[in-house]
Amino acid sequence: MWSAVVRPVGHTAKFSNFWSPPLDIISEDAVVLDLVINPEVALKACQEVLQKVKLLKVEEEPELLQKCIPQWRLPKETEEEEEEEKRDPPRQITQTCPQSQQQNGDQSSAAAKQSLLLRLFESKLFDVSMAMSYLYKSKEPGVQAYIGNRLFSFSDEDVDFHLPQLLNMYVHMDEDMGDAIRPYVVHRCRQSIAFSLQTAWLLGAYSSDMHISTQRHSRGTKLRKLILSDELKPHAASKGVGAPSLAPDSQINPTDAYLSPSKRTHQRSKSDATHCTSLGTSLKRTASNPKVESGYDEPLRLTPQREFIKSLISIGKQLATLPTKEQKTWQLISELSQLNHKLPARVWLPTAAFDHHVVRMPHTQAVVLNSKDKAPYIIYVEVLECERFETSGIPLRIPETRIRSARSADNLLPECIGITAEQRAVSFSTVPNYDNDDEAWSVDDIGELEVELPEGHTSSSDNISQFSVDSITSTESKEPVFMAAGDIRRRLSENLAHTPTTFRKDPEDPSAVALKEPWKEKVRRIREGSPYGHLPNWRLLSVIVKCGDDLRQELLAFQVLSQLQSIWEQERVPLWIKPYKILVMSSDSGMIEPVLNAVSLHQVRKQSQLSLLDYFLQEHGSYTNEAFLTARRNFVESCAGYSLICYLLQVKDRHNGNILLDSEGHIIHIDFGFILSSSPRNLGFETSAFKLTSEFVDVMGGLDGDMFNYYKVLMLQGLIAARKHMEKVVQIVEIMQQGSHLPCFHGSSTIRHLKERFHMSLTEEQLQVLVEQMVDGSMRSITTKLYDGFQYFTNGIM
Repeated sequence: MWSAVVRPVGHTAKFSNFWSPPLDIISEDAVVLDLVINPEVALKACQEVLQKVKLLKVEEEPELLQKCIPQWRLPKETEEEEEEEKRDPPRQITQTCPQSQQQNGDQSSAAAKQSLLLRLFESKLFDVSMAMSYLYKSKEPGVQAYIGNRLFSFSDEDVDFHLPQLLNMYVHMDEDMGDAIRPYVVHRCRQSIAFSLQTAWLLGAYSSDMHISTQRHSRGTKLRKLILSDELKPHAASKGVGAPSLAPDSQINPTDAYLSPSKRTHQRSKSDATHCTSLGTSLKRTASNPKVESGYDEPLRLTPQREFIKSLISIGKQLATLPTKEQKTWQLISELSQLNHKLPARVWLPTAAFDHHVVRMPHTQAVVLNSKDKAPYIIYVEVLECERFETSGIPLRIPETRIRSARSADNLLPECIGITAEQRAVSFSTVPNYDNDDEAWSVDDIGELEVELPEGHTSSSDNISQFSVDSITSTESKEPVFMAAGDIRRRLSENLAHTPTTFRKDPEDPSAVALKEPWKEKVRRIREGSPYGHLPNWRLLSVIVKCGDDLRQELLAFQVLSQLQSIWEQERVPLWIKPYKILVMSSDSGMIEPVLNAVSLHQVRKQSQLSLLDYFLQEHGSYTNEAFLTARRNFVESCAGYSLICYLLQVKDRHNGNILLDSEGHIIHIDFGFILSSSPRNLGFETSAFKLTSEFVDVMGGLDGDMFNYYKVLMLQGLIAARKHMEKVVQIVEIMQQGSHLPCFHGSSTIRHLKERFHMSLTEEQLQVLVEQMVDGSMRSITTKLYDGFQYFTNGIM
């Protein structure tokens, strides 16, 4: 509580840079006011203060002002004075008054804006998406530094989703932006090998758009070299592998963590600084890996994973030089067989959602995918799930032809028993190239592995009998289930009426049979033949390796699809889409997460020789069958979702080889190489908003069917929901346009056209008319039919 200030008669109230205390001060603990206040003098002083406040026009937040000046008023002498005060209320002033009135007004206005901005940044509404938007649009170094520091408070998963935008701004924007982003990136690189490699790959890809002379000395190239030099080790590494990690709620000094100058600290997640460093030397030379750097020239921390990825990319480049699919398939199997000798190792698939170690690749299951000029291929990888791939022990190698039933999980999981340094050194870069199993294991090793089976363990050949015994001897009481004879006959007839289509082997399309096989069946079959299949943490993963293609547009499409999927879930619109993960490794290579249990519409038509509706009936039963009705609904909801995706992103090259159909009836669009401002050969031939053929309409039940109307309703709801969150979608694309030479950003109006497709100015009634027009135009599109015909005659795509 400030002291009240009163000047005696004859003194004139004056202002200086500070509120100077005049005579006769009443202390805050005074209870009775001894000094008699002359009302006329006090009124005159008050009016003088009000006049100066009007000139200064100072506006500040009430919370701050209450701390600066006392809140006191004189009693109203007349009703006219009270009315005058209501019309022009007295304004509060701060403790200090600048010499220049104009400067004071400008500074106060700016301070008010910054104060409001700070309140927004500190609010719960401020998420990563909003942080990216303000970071990109703000020109103030202080705001950029604050947001760069604010990144530490977000979860790693949220920031990782926007990592392409973050690194693209780091590479192509000014020095202040780089200084704001760098501390967070450096901190995360110290914490994680996976993040380090992903960052290095993206920095290399986005720096490739720069001129070669500029690229060599750019920030992105320097940071990439710093990451790959392995200088960004965890601080605890110098204290040994067993150094304690940070507590989840620990505070880190901003200077220690290379934070921005704002000196703010945030809570960080548990450190993963501890990791195994005994990785050994580099890879041996193989046909797929002719040029391998020495292990002494490259840091051990990153070597195994880098060499593993290099080997997979090198295989893809070799396959592209072979003329036929059959030759490519045999070469792929041979190369993967060579690669298999170096496993298990401290390597992993970056597209997986859990930590693991790769232990084996069933090389005979790999297939080459359809592509006219390139040779993308899909591989299946056996992994053992672990707590942390950087610190968990590497599993020991089990020979292929030995140890089928004499296995012991306790002896095969080194992280469970505490292995020696020599055993832990088994890695991707140190496993010898064994040509036979006799050289793979010593007699002592085999003696250790041939131990008594755990209680209750049975071989795979005894599984059926064991299940039978369990079911017979089960003492668990169950209530009987009664079914009418008519229901039994109906279900049997429905099951006999439709038999899922089995694809036959096709030398020109070896992937059709592999992709058609149900995933659960494939997992069961591979697990039974794997020496690691008995382990409880065994998992099967798959990945597509692509060489010669720039996947940066695919990554951008994945981000937009994921954002729209989140929006539709938030707005409770039942649209279905399937974003698949993309890993960019350079400007011409990467990895793609396969869509499980799905084949292309081209493969469906070629293998079944049926229309799409007849194929649905064969796969899911008659029109009244519950499975068919569910599949039809799935088809409609996914078709509506991808229709909006194709319209908003202007996705082109929509032939039947780029549209998948899964076992549940969903369609999934793949290959987003032509989006936004680009089209095949830049002809702009596909003029319809999206692909909607008569076959699609037939599966929906025809133009007069309820499901077709449902399709249009879903499109309207999806568009209304998407435009409510337009900025979240647009900013993903807009930030990536900075400094980019990608064909999807050809021209200067890409972002403007993208915003126009959200139709922010239309009413919902006008949007409904627009959806009707787009659906009708897409169904009647001549260019869609001509493009499908062109693909059939040139590439054989049905």
